[in-house]
Amino acid sequence: MRNSFVERVGLMREFHFVVTDPVGIHARPAGELVKYAKQFESKILVKKGDKSSDMKALLKLMGMGVRQGDEIEVTVEGADEADCAEKLEAYLKEKF
Repeated sequence: MRNSFVERVGLMREFHFVVTDPVGIHARPAGELVKYAKQFESKILVKKGDKSSDMKALLKLMGMGVRQGDEIEVTVEGADEADCAEKLEAYLKEKF
């Protein structure tokens, strides 16, 4: 299981997270995650395998089919990327 620290990659922040929630990222939790992500100015990209989504786009995020045990890669780029990446990783650890 790899829930890594926030890493600086070029002009963006990136971290990996393994989903531990038994139901993964589905309807209600996905909605809460999107709502949380929308408070940040930065662009947030979620990637699982060959699928990716803007974390602020509910239907695309749900369409990724993220389940318990799946590893996601989160990339944050923008004016508030440091704060965003740190808070988002903490949020995922707490909720998922």
